[in-house]
Amino acid sequence: MDMGIKGKRALVCASSKGLGRGCAEALAAEGVHLVMNARSDGPLQEAAQAIREAHGVEVTAVAADITSDEGRARVLEAAGQVDILVTNAGGPPPGMWTDWEREDFIKALDANMLTPIALMKALVPGMMDRGWGRVVNITSQSVKAPIAVLGLSNSARAGLTGYVAGTARQVAERGVAINNLLPGIHATDRAVSLDSGVAEKQGITMDEARAQREATIPARRYGTPGEFGAACAFLCSQHAGFMIGQNVLLDGGATNATI
Repeated sequence: MDMGIKGKRALVCASSKGLGRGCAEALAAEGVHLVMNARSDGPLQEAAQAIREAHGVEVTAVAADITSDEGRARVLEAAGQVDILVTNAGGPPPGMWTDWEREDFIKALDANMLTPIALMKALVPGMMDRGWGRVVNITSQSVKAPIAVLGLSNSARAGLTGYVAGTARQVAERGVAINNLLPGIHATDRAVSLDSGVAEKQGITMDEARAQREATIPARRYGTPGEFGAACAFLCSQHAGFMIGQNVLLDGGATNATI
């Protein structure tokens, strides 16, 4: 399927590895020029060069903390006018409800709610003026079904979901489609972090921790960044203009829900 977005320009956050990298790769494969962002310059530059060589698109790499005012300003200056925005930031650490104080929630809100909102406020007006735009927010399956040890993420991402629900319906008539993509467990550094916690707590190996988690997923495996990126590319495509304010699960069936 031709996604119809060749020549468009996209900002993809946290895209040096993991799910963000998967999205950047999939968009580049469709001929989309990229502005890639991550905190660490070395891995980011390596990823950007690999994508340039593989897909022949223009790639601007900006190493910055997208959750800080200064870092976000530098990324937005480099991005200029973009047609596609993919927001993404690492999730807050796991724990129990008794572990978290106000400062922990503020950090989670800054990274996983307020930063995507700031990026949308900065870039969506231009999309509206040009009559076309796509925004995909990478959130979490915990928006649909909360995960007890990810209470910080549950809270912040649910707040972003509420914001998008109203905002998406206000900008749709101007050709801008905003949706959320909700990953379950994928084979990324985040999975390694979560599995490490389980392995340490239960006194088991990493392989055992992963097998234990895979057994809870109907697909009986972790997702891949590649298939996640493909789903993202579709939501950014010409074919997704009638999908407005949706929360699309990509979790191997792990969320046990009818709707």
